[in-house]
Amino acid sequence: MELDEIRQMNLEDLRVKERETREEIFRLRLKMRTNQLDNPSGLRRARRELAWIKTVMHSKQGAAETASKESDAAAS
Repeated sequence: MELDEIRQMNLEDLRVKERETREEIFRLRLKMRTNQLDNPSGLRRARRELAWIKTVMHSKQGAAETASKESDAAAS
């Protein structure tokens, strides 16, 4: 998955994708430990994708908190 696709997802979709990616990393690690992993670069790709997802989630949560604080200040 590309970074642009991740940035276009909403927060709920990102949470689902994060869970799926964590499960994929778990399966890949298990395969690596049992010498069944054919392509070790898949683990690196999945870890990088998880980092992208977490980064985008963090930035979107921060933007949502800032927006709610601004609306609270305007209402006062």
